[in-house]
Order: sequence, then C-alpha cells, then structure tokens
Amino acid sequence: MANSVSARKRARQAERHRRHNASLRSHVRTAIKKVLGAIEAGDKSAAEAAYKAVVPALDRSVSKGIMHRNKAARHKSRLNTQVRAM
Repeated sequence: MANSVSARKRARQAERHRRHNASLRSHVRTAIKKVLGAIEAGDKSAAEAAYKAVVPALDRSVSKGIMHRNKAARHKSRLNTQVRAM
C-alpha cells in the first residue's frame, strides 16, 4: 500500500482512471457487438447504421489512449468488409 501522501493520491487517481477507461472500453465493445448482431441477423440497414456509430467510438478510444490505432483500424476494416459483403 502507498505510504506517502503523493503516492496515496496517485493510487486514488489510478483507480478513478481505471474505472473510467473500463467504461469507455465497454462502450466500444458493445457498439462492435451491435454491428456483429445486425450482421448475424442479416439486417443490412441496421448493420450500416451501427457501423457508422461504431467508427467514431473507435476513433475516440484511440485519441483517449484506450485502444491502439492499429487495433481500431483492424476492427473498422473487418467490420466494414462484413457489412459490405451482405
């Protein structure tokens, strides 16, 4: 456990940031699952709408340091390929 005042503060901040980052990561994962669910259901219009919603969420997660830019690009590429193949 942290002993100094500054170390205790950093521990509090780290925990707060961890919870916030987990929330953002969960939001992105849920958005990705919506696209995949629409693809599984065969609903092209819903899949396209969900894809258009997930792209900005992925870009935001990259800008906030939640996800690596290559991982976000990989998700966008694979989802776009699946939506266009419908």
